[in-house]
Amino acid sequence: MLSENFRKKQTFLRNEYSCAGKWNIPIVKRRELVDDVKLIACSDTRSKEEHNRDRGVHFFVDDYRFEHIYDDPQRSLRKFSQYKFLLTPDYSLYAADMPLWRQIENVAKNRWCGAYWQSHGLIVYPTVSWGLAPTYDFCFDGIEKNSVVAVGMVGCKRNKPAFMRGYDAMIERIDPSAIICFGVPFAEMRGNIISVDYLSSRKAVR
Repeated sequence: MLSENFRKKQTFLRNEYSCAGKWNIPIVKRRELVDDVKLIACSDTRSKEEHNRDRGVHFFVDDYRFEHIYDDPQRSLRKFSQYKFLLTPDYSLYAADMPLWRQIENVAKNRWCGAYWQSHGLIVYPTVSWGLAPTYDFCFDGIEKNSVVAVGMVGCKRNKPAFMRGYDAMIERIDPSAIICFGVPFAEMRGNIISVDYLSSRKAVR
């Protein structure tokens, strides 16, 4: 049985932010697009940044590299606050292997981190990902209409039809004002797309 003090901890309840949708997923508030979008991988960030503060931090890397952000959010807050903006962590939705409850949890973790950073005054844009059609019931929740969003293209060429079905559903649901696209977009992708290639994100000055 949980003690009363532990049960009331915010790091246990995670209920301090406004929520939306059937699953009460935290809301990442809409922000205007910054000028000159450049990215750096979260795994390339430093505690004392000297050269890359004009970049936004992306999380299109293996999940294990950023799992601690949700578990201990204060640990990296000072480091990430040095950068121009943040994309929310791209917790994976493995359509073939991950049960639906885990996919819901990963979407909620994505949005909670964004709401947490925004509560500390940082500029944050939600990263959107999806699995099969059942995920459309929750994977776009917590994102306001006409928001700037981010999508990653890593691995999408393996199943382009499934990616495009989810992408089109995102366009209809969110109607984003801009889409930061990490990687080369498909020609069929609609919207105000700002493409940032992988190599440019790894050319941070060191």
